[in-house]
Amino acid sequence: MPSREIVLVEDDSGLRAALGKVLAAAGFPVAPFSSAEALLEAGGAGAACFVLDIRLPGMTGLELWRVLLGRGVTAPVLFMTAYDDPSVREEAERLGAAFYLLKPFRGVELVEAVTEAIGVGAAS
Repeated sequence: MPSREIVLVEDDSGLRAALGKVLAAAGFPVAPFSSAEALLEAGGAGAACFVLDIRLPGMTGLELWRVLLGRGVTAPVLFMTAYDDPSVREEAERLGAAFYLLKPFRGVELVEAVTEAIGVGAAS
């Protein structure tokens, strides 16, 4: 069975915890990180899907995704942001974003996007 682990990179600790709970309740194991650098230090590249905040302290979510692509990661990526910008959205699309979620979004929207991106049903 393919991995269902979701890598979540979000610098806001409350939102990171809430999103992690939503994904876990849907049956997805979650590997949460507070920054791009923390993920890279952990070497986390073997997930089923990446959920990346675009605005992060230090390296942005887009920069992180470029690094991961350079390392051969082929899993789908979902970007999320509270600061929609057409040029950022276009860059996310160029980088192969499966979804681009605008905060605030409902938990069910995240679960549906992840489920569709990885092509498996959420656990019931």
